[in-house]
Amino acid sequence: MGAYFETIPESLINWILAQKVFWVSTAPLSANGHVNVSPKGGESFGVPDNKTFWYLDLTGSGNETISHLLEPSNGRITILFNAFEGPPRILRFWGKGRVLENGSREFDEIVERENIQCIPGTRSIIVVDIHQVGTSCGYSVPIYDFKEFRTTLNDFFRRKEDKFLAGNEKESMDRYWALKNAWSMDGLPGMPRGLKAGRIHAIQPVKKMVGPFAPKNIGSLNKRSNFQVEHFIIIAMAFIIAVMAATHPAFQFIPARTRIQDVLLGVRSAPGGSPSSVSDSQVNY
Repeated sequence: MGAYFETIPESLINWILAQKVFWVSTAPLSANGHVNVSPKGGESFGVPDNKTFWYLDLTGSGNETISHLLEPSNGRITILFNAFEGPPRILRFWGKGRVLENGSREFDEIVERENIQCIPGTRSIIVVDIHQVGTSCGYSVPIYDFKEFRTTLNDFFRRKEDKFLAGNEKESMDRYWALKNAWSMDGLPGMPRGLKAGRIHAIQPVKKMVGPFAPKNIGSLNKRSNFQVEHFIIIAMAFIIAVMAATHPAFQFIPARTRIQDVLLGVRSAPGGSPSSVSDSQVNY
């Protein structure tokens, strides 16, 4: 029945590498956010050691996993394998995920180290630092025979790359990422390269949700949409400093009300644009 481990048992590694499909689950920190589960198929994943798992992240119409892993203080991820042939088994990895974006130094290093064969449309490599492994029976999971891998996605992005290399700039992956992979369905920032391309080319991202739960103004050019928690902290600290300055004996010769008003006026007159969560210098093309 069920068993838990701090590392991947050596006896399971060959079984893991023989699987044809697995599932990835992540969620935003917000209680109102949406939990995501994504199926992953193909041969591009690996187990470098008994506490690490990686997989090739191909471009799709969504990017929930990337957004959740990049969310500050988040990074939670679960990987699920099922046995569809042979003895029944369910295997889970729990850990923290890292997004190694295509074009970054970390991406190039792991590609070389693990001899990863990248294909057109590769947007990142997801690395999971595992802190818990669990197995369970899988007695109710159906038995299936594997037929073949689908090539539809690979063929689509290969054609897209060919058009781009032939001179059609609109077929660039960065434009596609800006359109579909820059924001999550809950409005969390996604791919840094997609966010940068969206700013450069003024690309409005696609709407991913409908109805009353859909977030408002995702990807809006309104600078207020980038207002973040750290900016509230800065304002609060400025207010505290203003009060302390107003009440300190060294400043008693200036009316307290005037001193506070002057400091708060300085806060209000600060530039309205808040800095982007991803600077251009952090993104490589």
